[in-house]
Amino acid sequence: MKIKQLSIFLENKTGSLVEILDIIADANINLRAISLADATDFGILRIVVDDYEKCIKVLEEHNYIVKTSVIVGLFMEDSPSGLASTLKVLKEENIDLEYFYAVPFKPGENAILFLHTEDLDNLVDVLNKNNIELFSLLDN
Repeated sequence: MKIKQLSIFLENKTGSLVEILDIIADANINLRAISLADATDFGILRIVVDDYEKCIKVLEEHNYIVKTSVIVGLFMEDSPSGLASTLKVLKEENIDLEYFYAVPFKPGENAILFLHTEDLDNLVDVLNKNNIELFSLLDN
């Protein structure tokens, strides 16, 4: 199942992340996942939310530049070998990931791994072929 992800460029200064999180919270939008990649002058904030259309509108009203992209989410075992065993399947199928991030779902049971690659359809096919359960947001 493909999921819409929002990417927002943030100035690398104290409080910029809190500002954007307050805007999202004030709009009653729930974060499902968050990742922040840091660079010298800016950061790239990647988020999965329960209402991406509303989130885009609210952030653009506050002069943020928002890019929408598509990722895939899957359930993986929440264990010391959970990530390695999942990535091993992708390696064996020659899937080249551009980036990924994970969030706990049911600690001690499973986590959700969000992945991006150039060929998402192939990724979904590989995951289905290997009986790896996909994560979906019904509203997304």
